[in-house]
Amino acid sequence: PLFAGVNGSAIENFSCVIYNVSLMNCTWQAGRNAPGDTQYFLYWQHLRSNNAMECELYIKDENGKNVGCRFQNVSIGNEKAYFLVNGSSKDSLIQFYDEYIQLYKIEILTPPLNVTANCTRVSTGCIITWQPPLTSHMGKVHCFQYEISMQNQ
Repeated sequence: PLFAGVNGSAIENFSCVIYNVSLMNCTWQAGRNAPGDTQYFLYWQHLRSNNAMECELYIKDENGKNVGCRFQNVSIGNEKAYFLVNGSSKDSLIQFYDEYIQLYKIEILTPPLNVTANCTRVSTGCIITWQPPLTSHMGKVHCFQYEISMQNQ
């Protein structure tokens, strides 16, 4: 059967975030009905590539259980990525969890680069310029939106 294993043994609250251009953290919680010895393993792949990669650096809780993963050198691209977390236990089969994620949607962008403000006392305005933030995918410049907050000093 497709969902073999103890009901409620799959992970819960799976979440991933990409930050600092190419770093990714994924976290999860053990399934409510998972046996105490359950250990989970994360695999992911870009849909255009055939090779799934297992997590290289697991985040562990105080009992040594894998509750997350840190990835380096992640390139976002424009396609979806597939994530799979399966588990193992001596006592019983563990259900797996999987999800497709559009990576650019989970990226925390770095601040814009080279922000400059030129304000003259003569005119009533300021000219503020900046460049798009660093990102590992080739986002189009017109896709970025900015908000400027100015306070009188």
